[in-house]
Amino acid sequence: MNSIEEEQRLLQGLASEDKTCIEQIYREHYSMIQSLVVNNNGSADDAADIFQELMIVLYEKAKSGNLELHCQLKTYLYAVSRRLWLKKLSQNQRFSAIPAENIEEPVAADEDVEMHQRRQDEFNIMEAAMGKIGEPCKSLLEAYYIQKKQMQAIASDFGYTNADNAKTQKYKCLVRLKKLFFAQYKNVE
Repeated sequence: MNSIEEEQRLLQGLASEDKTCIEQIYREHYSMIQSLVVNNNGSADDAADIFQELMIVLYEKAKSGNLELHCQLKTYLYAVSRRLWLKKLSQNQRFSAIPAENIEEPVAADEDVEMHQRRQDEFNIMEAAMGKIGEPCKSLLEAYYIQKKQMQAIASDFGYTNADNAKTQKYKCLVRLKKLFFAQYKNVE
């Protein structure tokens, strides 16, 4: 199997959460990312964090089917990691120039990183909104959306007379959560 076919197989495996493909990506590319981070004012823990963020970006792109590589996978991974690390350094006020060695051609990784950062910011806003919503709304929404419980089970757990009453309460809680979320979201923009 040539390297392009192998990389496509790895990306498809990543998208389908195939453990062996994920482990292979880690084995083949982690040391490169660790060297990038450690050689540019980072620690081994920083490298692990950057690699984790990189895998999330790669997973989201592979899962969406929007990942078109116009370079080797390692080049793409290096470019995204470099961008993530530069962003973290600038946030920590420890910016230093990172040499562009080992990059075979320019890679448009900025959009992927920015999309990932935007989604992360939205998750943080949602987490803050969930913290402010209070009980029983927080537990009810978590039971339905995170634990994937059925309305009948939620009605029983929360003491509602039937599933329709639980559904009505879930709707009211969701409206409150949306108000909290968008109030914070508008303040961030």
